[in-house]
Amino acid sequence: MAELMTGDPEISVVLACRNEEDNVEAIAAAVIAVLEPITQSFELIFIDNESQDRTVEIIKMMCARELRIRLIVNTRNFGQMRSPTHGIYQASGRAVISMCSDFQDSPDLLPEFIRRWRAGTPIVLGVRESEKSGAVLTFMRELSYRLQSRFGDYPIIPNATGFGIYDRRVVESIRALNEPEPFFRGLLVETGFAVETIAFKRPPRAGGKSNNNFFTLLDFALNGLAGSSKNLLRAPLYVAFFIMLITGISTLGAVFALFTGHSWQLWLFAALLEGQFGLLFLFLGLLGVQIALVSERTRNQALVIERERINFADNSVAKA
Repeated sequence: MAELMTGDPEISVVLACRNEEDNVEAIAAAVIAVLEPITQSFELIFIDNESQDRTVEIIKMMCARELRIRLIVNTRNFGQMRSPTHGIYQASGRAVISMCSDFQDSPDLLPEFIRRWRAGTPIVLGVRESEKSGAVLTFMRELSYRLQSRFGDYPIIPNATGFGIYDRRVVESIRALNEPEPFFRGLLVETGFAVETIAFKRPPRAGGKSNNNFFTLLDFALNGLAGSSKNLLRAPLYVAFFIMLITGISTLGAVFALFTGHSWQLWLFAALLEGQFGLLFLFLGLLGVQIALVSERTRNQALVIERERINFADNSVAKA
């Protein structure tokens, strides 16, 4: 049997998977087929997020045949943010390509990703030209983009799922944040490194069905919005300012009614009620700012816990 690769490869391809027994062999073959003509120094890392089918078994057989294929098996499902990001952190390539295992990301783009990275672009992302989904999911997706654009601390690239290539410097910059729920496509922009995009059409799936549904996509969108925007924590302060402004108007109305002989009790009641809500939102806003500061100072949590890993130079599971 051939020995494991020594030294860092030029390219690492990280493939997140869960219940993809119909796709993992085909996606590995497709990725290897497009990489071999342009580089002999690469690795494929599958990270499995508690598959309930034969996905892990099939990848283990692939690992036995091809030592450039590696496998990380999580102890449980750690979600769509943490598991792929942990896989990216375990890659040793000078550049890392992240993609899904179900063919929703086109392997044909990999040579162009690598060409642009070699030319000096630290981040190159694939952007889907269109999304085929129902009216409800389309609405939720557009709403998510609008909210992130309005409240986010940095711009989000619409229809960019994170499929792309990242220079090692980019990966290490994101790793240093110790983000416990890493919205990776947002963190890529947060680093400030230059980003190029390539539009592509979503290819047909080789088999199986998507693991996503309305609730998983909603959870992903909400986590992404929360993870990419600290302005939301300050939103109650803006609401408090607006309510206090109305409170002042109501107070002036009560004073005016009192001196003009009109009923002033309702004006005063409204002012007191509005003042209470204003104080409540002021407190929530200050609390939100404190939470943001605590979050910045305590980012230190293991993304996943590994059950096992195969075909790494050191097959000991990664420590938290």
